[in-house]
Amino acid sequence: MSAAAVRTAIFPVAGLGTRFLPATKATPKELLPVIDTPLIQYAIDEARDAGVERMIFVSHPSKGAIERHVRADADLAATLRARGKARIAAELEAAALDDDEAEVLFVMQDEPLGLGHAVNCARDHVLDGPVAVILPDDLILGPKGCLSEMIEAYGEARAGHMVAVMDVPQDRTGAYGVLDVTARSGRISQARGMVEKPAPEKAPSNTAVVGRYILDAAIFEALATQAPGAGGEIQLTDAIARGIERLGLAGFHFSGRRFDCGSKAGMLAATLHLASQDEEYAEVLAEFLGTAPATVAA
Repeated sequence: MSAAAVRTAIFPVAGLGTRFLPATKATPKELLPVIDTPLIQYAIDEARDAGVERMIFVSHPSKGAIERHVRADADLAATLRARGKARIAAELEAAALDDDEAEVLFVMQDEPLGLGHAVNCARDHVLDGPVAVILPDDLILGPKGCLSEMIEAYGEARAGHMVAVMDVPQDRTGAYGVLDVTARSGRISQARGMVEKPAPEKAPSNTAVVGRYILDAAIFEALATQAPGAGGEIQLTDAIARGIERLGLAGFHFSGRRFDCGSKAGMLAATLHLASQDEEYAEVLAEFLGTAPATVAA
């Protein structure tokens, strides 16, 4: 399959974030920070680095704060500069999206009808060619963005659908979609199927799917006719599976480290990981871990 430009990225951000209540009662989970950077910002930067031309946020009317974060705020920047905080103003402006670098669209998913339904809400707004889907809950940190790596490998994968994957312990397969792998070459695993959350003894492999996808545009036709699956929702994995025989499915083993920031433990792990790499937090971590030098009383 020849390489095709991935021009559109879809961000499903309509979920309620119930696992983080009460923190998410008024603050969308995508705006919860890992130290000082919201999860959605990591996802935006990943898409931006991959050269995406259009970013579509599938949100909910109650989560207007996400759009306020995504777009530039000229009034806030002016206030910060007037108070002598020009550096912070410049950082906020650099993080925000504007239509000169990528088109930004917000569409609403009024009902929680599943990830597949959320992706299909963006159907009328995608550009030609394959589309990327980024789940901000899955934070993937590394020298190079996961989506950039996937786009580079997409042409050689010989498959219309590509999903990010990682190897997990066999006893953890029940927490993931798992590929039925037929062959692996380097970072690419060819698959003939995908099983959602299989029991360890029934899992076809330990190659687990995480929240990055590059999908052939045919996915929208599949989603339009997809019957509800697990939980009565329109499942993206079901729609992908329907196209495997015709389009092919490949798993991409990314180089970064993934954190499940849809869970409290994963969010804490990501925070500690980034803090451990910053000298500013060395003293705090050392004190918490009991490795700080003992202080001598005066």
